[in-house]
Amino acid sequence: MPQINRRKFLRLGAATGVAALGADSLLVDPNFPQVVERTIKLRRWPQILNGFRIALLSDFHYDPVFSVRPLHAAIPKVRALNPDLIVLTGDFVSLPVFSKRDAKAAMAAYPCAEVLRQMRAPHGLWAVLGNHDFYTDPFRVAEALRANQIRLLENSSAPIEANGARFWLAGVTDVLSQTADLNATLHDVPANEATILLAHEPDYADYVSRFPVDLQLSGHSHGGQVRLPLLPPLYLPELAKKYIAGFYRIGPLSLYTNRGLGTVGLPVRFDCSPEITLLTLHQETLI
Repeated sequence: MPQINRRKFLRLGAATGVAALGADSLLVDPNFPQVVERTIKLRRWPQILNGFRIALLSDFHYDPVFSVRPLHAAIPKVRALNPDLIVLTGDFVSLPVFSKRDAKAAMAAYPCAEVLRQMRAPHGLWAVLGNHDFYTDPFRVAEALRANQIRLLENSSAPIEANGARFWLAGVTDVLSQTADLNATLHDVPANEATILLAHEPDYADYVSRFPVDLQLSGHSHGGQVRLPLLPPLYLPELAKKYIAGFYRIGPLSLYTNRGLGTVGLPVRFDCSPEITLLTLHQETLI
């Protein structure tokens, strides 16, 4: 039997560790969505709607080889959660990196939406577009969503009524495209009624906090996608450098940033699993 000296053993161990990390970042982390549950208390939330549950998903970046896997894995998980409402905060497709076939890339919205429509909630599936959707072909992406019974909010709001009470679900178009119009979005919303805003980019919250919005739901950051111990994320996109993942309070505004399901660039995640968020809403009581 050949002998392995200490130096060779250490080299072999290091190589094995790197290979294991590589396999984990390519085969494990990107493909198994984690369900994150969070209770959020809002001052203007109707008490009769305490316990209302919203499933938040984002950043699908559909492709038939890689990002399709966490998307398919997410569907039965969301069904098992039995949410009252499902919201999707953009980037259904990916802007091509090495070509200018933007319109062709937008066609991926159709198979993506066909998978997403398999989820069910009493108050429906609602969506806004992200920057990748906008810079491919926003009209094609919007058409794909609507064809699959996913309601799209484009600088608009809609009342959600349940148990004799209501709140407003609002959504802006992509912020990076400079087409988002929050004044127009909130135009028909009574000033005293609870409002949840869908906005792809989380750092938009600094601006949103000046308006009568109770909760902003976002994605865009991918949580950094690759997280190394004791280090900040290797890359964060514009307008996702401040509120990277999870729950934040910005003055009176609550914000939750979802890590997304898919990947962009390389199909790799590390220490940053795809996320399905289940938010349970309650009225915040003042003591």
